Amino acid sequence: MAVSDASDLDVSIVLPVHNERGHLAQEVDRIRAAMDASRYSYELIVVDDGSHDGSGELARELGGLRLITLRDNRGSGAARRAGSRAARGRVVVWTDVDMTYPNDRIPWLVDQLGDHDQVVGARTSEQGTLKFARGPAKFLIRQLASHLVERRIPDLNSGFRAFRRDVGDQFLDELPDGFSCVTTLTMSFLTNGYSVDYVDIPYAERAGRSKFHWWADTRRYLRQVVRMALSYNPLRVFMPVGLLLLAFATGKLVFDWVSRDFSLSPNTLLLFLAAFQIITTGMLADLVARRGRRDRLLPSSRIHHEVVTLEPRARDPRAAEVVGLDARADDRPA
Repeated sequence: MAVSDASDLDVSIVLPVHNERGHLAQEVDRIRAAMDASRYSYELIVVDDGSHDGSGELARELGGLRLITLRDNRGSGAARRAGSRAARGRVVVWTDVDMTYPNDRIPWLVDQLGDHDQVVGARTSEQGTLKFARGPAKFLIRQLASHLVERRIPDLNSGFRAFRRDVGDQFLDELPDGFSCVTTLTMSFLTNGYSVDYVDIPYAERAGRSKFHWWADTRRYLRQVVRMALSYNPLRVFMPVGLLLLAFATGKLVFDWVSRDFSLSPNTLLLFLAAFQIITTGMLADLVARRGRRDRLLPSSRIHHEVVTLEPRARDPRAAEVVGLDARADDRPA
């Protein structure tokens, strides 16, 4: 049920919109029907990201929602960030209004959150534009991200997700303006020890024109993954490179000794120096990253805290008697 009172609100649904007038009303109706039939109180937050096709005006006509207007088109990340900051629900849901995600299953998605901190809809198929190029690129970047956070990530950039608002609020300032905001949120949760679960969802063909630019957005996507790694776990980047270079330098040293009668070539020394510099840089970066993290993050909902009142233990009278006997024995003259 939709409510206007912020007290005890269950779900805030953030909808970034940029030139989606053709199907905005259909998606809003689909979400409302699903949420009205659920047990959750909710609010719809439509963020008009500089639309010039009248999407904002249509959202205002639909009524029964909160409308945030960004005067310029700043990207889906900026829209999601603005909507999440305005959210009042215990749980924030991110999705799109381009008919790709199963928005009629939002109540089910919130159910899957359970005691996790975030649940992400992992798409079972690729329906985006330029599938022949996006598929391999997404796979490689996803494998890199999985290596960096030491956790398998089925879908790194799905826009269909639900998360605890109090936890997500800690990372809103780190979200970039573009499509890689969903990647940043996933890695922020994982690298800070929060629980992220994945559930399979269908993914339909997009309605309207895609805003994804294969080169610019893939480049930003990869850059953001590396930036997050350097911010949270730089040793996973520097240490493999440094050890690989060190192994190569050692092999070169053995080759020099065998082929040059135990003499050492200058380029071997340079390889050793480069290897140690990379490893040392990684250690320093890891130290800076650890010291730069927040001193106090909210605990994960998967970590249960219990306070137990401890009663003082009663003194054992026999122990007191023994102490007394020992003391008298010590005072006895020899």
